[in-house]
Amino acid sequence: MSLLGGIRPPIAVLSVLLLSLAAITALGLGRTAQDRVPEAVLTSQQQFAEDGAIALRASIDESFTDLGRTAGLFNAADPVSPDAVLDKISSVYQKWTGTAVVEISSGKLLAARGENVPLTAIDTTKLSGKDALGPRMVKLANGETRLLSFALLSWPGAPQQLLVASSNLRFPGISLGQFRSIAVIDADADILSSDGIPQPEQLLTDTQRADAKRADKQLKSFAKTASVKVRQHPMSAKEPGSGGFPGVSGSLLGSLHTGDRSVAGYASLAGVQPGEPTVATGLGLSVVAMVAVAENPTTAAGPFFGLVAAGALVVVGALAVALLLGTVQRPLIRLFLESRRLTRGDLTRPVSVPSYGEAARIGNSLERLRRQLLGEDRSAEPPRRGRFGTRGLILVCGVLVLAWCGPMLLLLNRADDTAVVPQQLVNDQRERTDTLTDRVRRALNEGQADLLSVATLIGADTSPADMRTVLERTRLEHDRYQSLYVVDTSGKVVAQAGDTPQQPAGKASSQLIRVLNDSGKKPVIAAQAGIPGRDGATVVGEFRIDFLNGLLKRPGLGQINIVDDKQRIIGGNTGYRAFQELPGERLRTLVTGTNQKTGVSMHPSGILYRDGGKVQIAAAAPFVGGGAAKTLGWTVVSRQPASSLAIPEYRKQNLTVLAGLLGMAAAIACLGWLHIIVVRPLRALADQAEALAGGERRTVLYPRHHDEVGAVTRSLELVRQQLPAQQKREPAPTAPTTYAERT
Repeated sequence: MSLLGGIRPPIAVLSVLLLSLAAITALGLGRTAQDRVPEAVLTSQQQFAEDGAIALRASIDESFTDLGRTAGLFNAADPVSPDAVLDKISSVYQKWTGTAVVEISSGKLLAARGENVPLTAIDTTKLSGKDALGPRMVKLANGETRLLSFALLSWPGAPQQLLVASSNLRFPGISLGQFRSIAVIDADADILSSDGIPQPEQLLTDTQRADAKRADKQLKSFAKTASVKVRQHPMSAKEPGSGGFPGVSGSLLGSLHTGDRSVAGYASLAGVQPGEPTVATGLGLSVVAMVAVAENPTTAAGPFFGLVAAGALVVVGALAVALLLGTVQRPLIRLFLESRRLTRGDLTRPVSVPSYGEAARIGNSLERLRRQLLGEDRSAEPPRRGRFGTRGLILVCGVLVLAWCGPMLLLLNRADDTAVVPQQLVNDQRERTDTLTDRVRRALNEGQADLLSVATLIGADTSPADMRTVLERTRLEHDRYQSLYVVDTSGKVVAQAGDTPQQPAGKASSQLIRVLNDSGKKPVIAAQAGIPGRDGATVVGEFRIDFLNGLLKRPGLGQINIVDDKQRIIGGNTGYRAFQELPGERLRTLVTGTNQKTGVSMHPSGILYRDGGKVQIAAAAPFVGGGAAKTLGWTVVSRQPASSLAIPEYRKQNLTVLAGLLGMAAAIACLGWLHIIVVRPLRALADQAEALAGGERRTVLYPRHHDEVGAVTRSLELVRQQLPAQQKREPAPTAPTTYAERT
C-alpha cells in the first residue's frame, strides 16, 4: 500500500480536520468576554499617530529643502543685501518663526526677522565638517524647543554668510478634535512640544486642573513607553502581514478614569520609503497621540454559540465518516479479501457481494468468475447494476458537511444589523480626513510658493536660456511638477522644462491655482506666480496627478476622493473616473452639508449610516485654511465599510465565515482526494470485472495504484490467467470446386 494511496488516508484526514475545526470553532466563537476597547479603536489611534509623524517629517524636510533651494537661487543671481534676502524669504514663506543672516568669518549678525534666533548655539568656526549644516534642535530658556535650519549664501568676492531659520516643532494642520492630545518626543522621552492639554492659565476650576494634571501625567507615561518601543527595527516591530507605514508604530493602553480608558498611538519619524533616511528622520523624534475612550461595559454572548456549532460539526462529521466507512471502505476491503480467497483456490463458498455501488458490481463479477472456475458457463449472464454508485455516496457525505458550512457562511452571526460601531471611530475618520485635507492644501500652497520664489528671482533681465536652467533645476528638486514654463501676457511660452505645457494660449487667469480642463482622462492642475518687472509674465507649474493622489494613500481611511466645488472627482487613492460625480446620494449630501458655513467658516463632518444592510463610515473636510489653494473650493471625502474594521461583531462574523470556509475546504479536499484515488479507479475496475466475467479474456488487467483497488485488480488478473481458454470454433472446410475438361 502506498503512503497516500488507498481508502483509509482520505477518511482519516477528513476525520482529523473536522475534529480540529470543531475545536477551533468552540474556542474562537466561544469567548466569554470581549475587549473593553475594540481593536479597531487601538488601530485608529496608531494610524492617527502615523499621520502626525508623516506631517511632521514632511514639514521638517520641506522646510530644510526650501531654505537650501532659496539660498541656491540667491547664489545663482547677483549679490543682494542680507535685509533683501530676508524680506524676499518672508514675503514668500511664512513657515519660520525667525530668520537671520550671520557673517561666518566674524560671527556678526547682519540681519534678522521674526523672533530672536538662538545664535549662541551656533559655532560658526565648525561649519566645514560633515553634516555641519544639518538641522539641530535647541532648547530655549523658557523650556521650548526650536529647530534650526542652515544654508550658505556665497557670492564671488564677498564673505560667506550663513542663512539661519528657526521653527517650532508643532504639527502643521493636525486636526485633534475634542479630548485628544498629541506630543513630539525625543529619544530620551522628553516632550518637546504638545497640543491638546490646556495650559494652567486656561483652567478655571479645580476639577479642570485635576483632569489636566492627570492627562499630563498619562501623556508622560505614554511618552516613556513609546520612546523604548520606537528603538526597535521596523521589520521586527511589525506584526506579520502589517504594512503601510515604513517606521515603527503601535498603540498603548493607559489608566481608567470614570469609565474612560486612556488610549495612545505612537509612531517614529520615518522616510517615504523603508530604509531611506531623510533630514527629519535623523533627529530621533517620535509622535504620541492620546485620547480618552469610553469602555464597552457589555460582554459577548458567551460560549453557547461556539459550543453548539462545534457539537453540530462533530455530529455531522461523525455521520459523514460513518457513511464512508460503512458503504465505501468496508465493502472495498471485503472485496479485497474475497478476491484473495479466489486466487488461493478456495472456491467452495459463494462470494460475499456488497449491497451498493461499484463494489456490488465487482462482487457479482467475482461470483460469476468463481462459478466459471468451477466449470459452470456463466459468461452469458447479464451483469447486475445498482442504481446508486460510490460517487453518489461521496456526494451525500459532501452534502452532509455542506449542510453545516452553508449556514455558517451565509446565515449565522450576520453583523450588519447588530454591529455597534464606536463613536470614536467616526470621530477619528473625520479628524484624519481633515488632517489629510490640510496636507493636500499645504502641498498645493507649497508648490505655488516655490513658483513665487522662482518668479521673484527670475526678475526682469533673465534670458530665456537662464530661465530654462532655473526651471529645470526646480523641476528636478521637486517631484510635484510635470511641467514648468514661463508665459508672457499673450500666452506664448517663453521657456519651459518637462512635459509639453497644457496652458491654453492667450488665456490668463487671476486665480493662482486652477484646473485647466473640465474633461478628459485626468485633470491638469496648474499654479502660477507673476514675474515682477516683466509686464504680466508668469511662471506656471503643472502638478503631476500622481503626486496629488500619492498624498491620499493612507491606511485606515478606506476610499478617498478629492472633489471640486461642483462635486466632480479630481483625485483619489484608488481607481476613479475624472470629473465624474461622487457615487451615492448620501455622499453628495454629506459634501453639500459640509460646505455650508457654521459660524465664520466650514467644518469637517463625519457620519455613520446603514444602507441596504451595509454599515458605512464617511467623512468630508473642505479646504478652509489660507493660501492660494483655498480658492479652489475642494473637499476631501473618505468612506469605508465598517466590516473592514476590527469590531467585535464583525470579528465574530468573520470567524463564523472562516469556519464555514475551512469546513468546505476540508470536505472538498478530502472527498476530492477520495474520488480521484479510489472512486475513479473503482469505476474502471467494475467495467473490467464485468467484461472479464462476460468472456473477455484477452485484456490484461494492470493496477493503477498500490492500494485496495490495485490489490483487487491483481487478483482479477490472476483469476483471468486461471480461467480455461475458450475453444475457437472454426467453420468446416468446403470441398474444392473442380471443372471438367472440355473435350
